[in-house]
Amino acid sequence: MKRRSFLRATAATSISLGSTGSVFAALAADNVYRKNIGIQLYTLRDDLKKDAAGTLKAVAAAGYKQVELFGFPNCQPLIDGAKDAGLAINSAHFEWDSVVNPKDEGMSDFKKTLDRAKEIGLSHLVIPYLQDGNRKTLDDYKKVAANANKAAALCKEVGIQFSYHNHAFEFEPKEGGKCGYDVFIEEFSPDMHFEVDVFWIKVGGREPSDLITKLTGRVSQLHLKDLKKGTKIPDFGSLPQDSFKELGNGMIPMEPIIEAAAKAGVKHCHVEQDYSPHPLESIKESVVNLGKL
Repeated sequence: MKRRSFLRATAATSISLGSTGSVFAALAADNVYRKNIGIQLYTLRDDLKKDAAGTLKAVAAAGYKQVELFGFPNCQPLIDGAKDAGLAINSAHFEWDSVVNPKDEGMSDFKKTLDRAKEIGLSHLVIPYLQDGNRKTLDDYKKVAANANKAAALCKEVGIQFSYHNHAFEFEPKEGGKCGYDVFIEEFSPDMHFEVDVFWIKVGGREPSDLITKLTGRVSQLHLKDLKKGTKIPDFGSLPQDSFKELGNGMIPMEPIIEAAAKAGVKHCHVEQDYSPHPLESIKESVVNLGKL
């Protein structure tokens, strides 16, 4: 029996026994991303508001090894809960206006965020979003890129990788058919990297594995999430909440993405599901399915 067939058979047996942990353990050694799989905690935002400590213990019990924070630096309950649950914290989505719309040339507010990131041992900081006013034209994107490059240089001084997380709107054609993501590819300095969200890449009309390969050496992390089958793409606006699916329950093949990530030098992969009626159950299902893919 070939090794991959053996792994899938093992997974199937474990699932039939109802053992999420054993599925993950059986497949962890097969891939560095599976072995150290992360979760973007925005997925669990409602549960975390009610019980941060208990929710993070459930994350660890499901087989996740690390978390990516959101709302940094104002998220102390998430930091404390992750540490208590034995979860690594390598990355954070931070309050991005301190870079995108800085109040001064020296980015004094961002420097405070950077000091806090260094204090808790982060290795990655990520711009998570752009408001509509910062993305109307290609010149808007150029301004964002220039500010991001300044922040990336500050991050480099303290050993932190700075990156930008995409949605679909960056792929909407602007003047001359060019899109905002094209601007970022051209304008970002070597110190400035991408956190590729494969769901939104697909929604934007691109193939995630192809883009990751194109950006080899420039992609720091991935967000792994799945898209409802039959969704009409591209779509540069909002989507119905049921468009967000557990890994393996949608239309995005994950294995080529994971293989492309390894070749491209990606450091971390984080599961994310923006909407789910039952987030904890969804993240458990995603981690099991990730092992089967």
